[in-house]
Amino acid sequence: MLSLKLGFAPTRRSIFSAPDALKFAGLTKKRLEELGVEFVGLDGINEEGLLYDDGDLDAIVKRFEEAGVDGLFLPHCNFGTEYVCARLAKRLNVPVLLWGPRDERPDENGIRLRDSQCGLFATGKVLRRFRVPFTYLTNCRLEDPEFEGGIRNFLAVCNVVKVFRHTRILQIGPRPFDFWSTMCNEGELLEKFQIQLSPIPIPELTAEMKRAKEEGVEVRAVMDYCRTGMCVKIKDGELENVAALKVAMKRLTEKYGCNAVAIQCWNALQSEIGIMPCAANSLLNEEGIPVVCETDIHGAITAVMAEAAGMDEARTFFADWTVRHPDNENGELLQHCGPWPISVAKEKPTIGYPLAFDYPGAVEAEAKHGEMTLCRFDGDNGEYSLLLGNARGIEGPYTKGTYVWVEVEDLKRLENKLVCGPYIHHCVGIHKDVVPVLYEACKYIGVTPDLYDPIEEEVKAAIYSPSGR
Repeated sequence: MLSLKLGFAPTRRSIFSAPDALKFAGLTKKRLEELGVEFVGLDGINEEGLLYDDGDLDAIVKRFEEAGVDGLFLPHCNFGTEYVCARLAKRLNVPVLLWGPRDERPDENGIRLRDSQCGLFATGKVLRRFRVPFTYLTNCRLEDPEFEGGIRNFLAVCNVVKVFRHTRILQIGPRPFDFWSTMCNEGELLEKFQIQLSPIPIPELTAEMKRAKEEGVEVRAVMDYCRTGMCVKIKDGELENVAALKVAMKRLTEKYGCNAVAIQCWNALQSEIGIMPCAANSLLNEEGIPVVCETDIHGAITAVMAEAAGMDEARTFFADWTVRHPDNENGELLQHCGPWPISVAKEKPTIGYPLAFDYPGAVEAEAKHGEMTLCRFDGDNGEYSLLLGNARGIEGPYTKGTYVWVEVEDLKRLENKLVCGPYIHHCVGIHKDVVPVLYEACKYIGVTPDLYDPIEEEVKAAIYSPSGR
């Protein structure tokens, strides 16, 4: 599991059973430990280690902030103190998870000890008053599959929010002149989302390539990797340039503290280095550093979000929506010159020549079929949204580059969204269903989720009741 930490703040209210609240706080803590979840609790803040006293807030906030918690978990171990929960959540500004253990039957005297579900209703309302977004996990038992699934989904949501809020993109060169569709508002991305760009000119990249070739060790290692994992159909000198480009981009990514790259990729770059950058992009993508083409900053942001939602369990691929399937009315070709990571391919990839250019250095391979998520972060006129939905790989005609034919529920409906915007012909795919996680993360980052299929209720249910309603 990635390095994510929850602030564990079990809450109670005074008129219900304090001993039972303590009991369920302990049981919940034990269950989190069984699931391998890292958390920071309230032990020592007060005698009970529970959240109920407004006077404890400063100490709790200090502890959670110093620990760097990525999310706040508020188990309602009895009814809970809703206003203290809301005040704590407001101050922390991290994703919030509400949950309460399912209440037992009343005892023989008709006494109920906790009323945890009722407390969830109260806290949800007060959080809305405070304008604090929150995630809700259905009222269930600790042993129920909903609990484990809900915790894991919430951690993935926290990961998307954490990565999104700390995104810095290495921009190599300006966008190609012809690609007006990939223009972005750098100032607005910083003002709205704290997303930073680190623009560098192409000569800085080529200088780093030259240094990498002179040093030699890293470049030779990349060349050996390519010869082992790919079918290499380009000359040794060209492969050396591919490897040097990969090494240079990684060094510059680290130098500028970036977690993704957007590269101009044509046409000036080819004349400078004699290759297409696709294969080098592929190699970095395989390492979990998303690299996108045509200086598509919004595409890089999309890739960062999808990688985070997948919890590093699958690599993303950057694609064009291109043409409709010749035989399937809901089929579409996803394709690009060759930047997709090796692990996406269903066959051994080839480093060769792309469809539209005379320079070497593109990857050729059909991607694996199966279920996948397709998404696109984009915006214009000051408003941003995330297009997202599901697709599955299908059979279709061979085409050059990295490609996969996919089928969606209603291609005409999807086409309408792509044409009418704010989206373009680029998307990001991942062989994993991360639609619910991305949908839920949007509420914390100020982005509007935009499902291209009418599945909103099913997506919501996958978060609050991940094993089914």
